Amino acid sequence: MRRAEALRDQLEQDIVTGHFRPGDRLDEQSLATRFGVSRTPIREALMQLASTGMVELLPRRGAFVTNLSIREVIERFETMAALEGMCGALAARRITDAQRVELATAHRDCQEATRAGCADTYYYANERFHRAIYEACHNRYLAEQAGQLHTLLKPFRRLQLRARHRVSQSLDEHGAIVEAILAGDPARAEQGLRDHILIQGERLNDFISSFGAAEVA
Repeated sequence: MRRAEALRDQLEQDIVTGHFRPGDRLDEQSLATRFGVSRTPIREALMQLASTGMVELLPRRGAFVTNLSIREVIERFETMAALEGMCGALAARRITDAQRVELATAHRDCQEATRAGCADTYYYANERFHRAIYEACHNRYLAEQAGQLHTLLKPFRRLQLRARHRVSQSLDEHGAIVEAILAGDPARAEQGLRDHILIQGERLNDFISSFGAAEVA
C-alpha cells in the first residue's frame, strides 16, 4: 500500500474514533512530524479524505474535520441500503455470463481475505464485490448514484469491519447475495443487499461506541 493511502487509513480511524473532532484543523506539519514523513504524502492523504467528505480543504486556511454526526452517517447508510438493494434486484435479472464469473471471482477473493484474517485486505476485496454488482445491474444512472454514496461512506465501511466477528458475518451475507443473484431471484437479492448495508451502519456504531467516542443521537 502506498504511503499516502496508509496515512489516509490511519487518519480515517483517528477521525471516526474521536481522536480528531469535528472542526479540528489537521495541520500538515504536525502530522508529518507525528508520522515521520514529509508533508507531501500528508497532503495527498488529506486530499483523499476530502474526496470522501471527511475533511474540508479551505483555501489559505488548511484542512478541517467535517462536522458530520453519527446520525447523518447512519442516514447515508439507510439510503445506500435502498440503492444497493435496487442494484441487486436488477443484477439478478440482467447479469451476463461474464459478469457471473466476475462476481464469483470477487466473492472468492473475499473468502481468501477472510482466511488471511486481515480486515483491511477484506475491505478492498469487498470493494470489488460491490462494484461487480453495480456493473451487473445494467443501469448506469443507478450505478453512478450508488457508487458516489459508496465512495462517501468508504471510511465508515472500512472501520465497521473491525467490529468483532464482522468480517466473517459479512462474508456469510455475501454468500447469500451471490446465491440469490446467480439464481435469478430479484426479491431475495434486493433484501439481502439492503440488510447487508443496514448491518454495516449498526456495526459501525458498535465499533465507535467501543471507543466511547460517540453514540447515535
